Order: sequence, then structure tokens, then C-alpha cells
Amino acid sequence: MSEDATSSAGLVLLECLVAGTSHRPNLQQYEPQLYVGQLLMLTREADSKYDDWAVQVHTHPATSAENVWLGYLPEGRNETVARLLDAGKRITARLNHKSWESDWLHLDIEVLLHE
Repeated sequence: MSEDATSSAGLVLLECLVAGTSHRPNLQQYEPQLYVGQLLMLTREADSKYDDWAVQVHTHPATSAENVWLGYLPEGRNETVARLLDAGKRITARLNHKSWESDWLHLDIEVLLHE
């Protein structure tokens, strides 16, 4: 892999499951459009009344015609990412795995820091 390919892929900051997928409306209908390797967008929710470090996970405009809110980075594992987003750093995520477990969509992602 070339140096350019490595740097454009980003540094993996966190591997985690997306929290709250069972609370996102219409996710069951949208799920077939999600694919392993898909680029995802992270958005800071600084005014959350539940989590001071809330970070939403959305589909990315480069890989999806719709902006679909998939869930959140898990509470307790999101502070570093939230601080980096607040500081204006370029951070994305990538879908590593997806599967249904009863009515819960299991989305395993990598969070990536880009230069």
C-alpha cells in the first residue's frame, strides 16, 4: 500500500458498535443499502441532555443519496472523538460489519482520524 493510500484511509481511533440503532425510525427499510466498507459521517451533538460527549453516526454524502441517522458512538467511549470533532479535526467512520440480532441492527464501525 502506498503512503498516500495509508494516509487517506486515516488512523483508526476506535472500533465499536453503533449504539441506539433500534431507536432509529426506518432503519430496517434502509439497512439493505448499507455495505461493509461504506464511509460514514460523524456529527457532534453538543446540546444532548443525555450525554455531554454525544456523537451521531450518519451515512456519508459521498456514499449515500440520503442522510440517514444510524445511531451514536457508545457513551463512555466517545469523549476523545467528541473533543477532536470540537477542535475541528476531520474524522469519519467506516462500516466493518452489519447483522440483525432480533430487532437490533448490529453495526460494527471503525472511527478514523484524517490529516
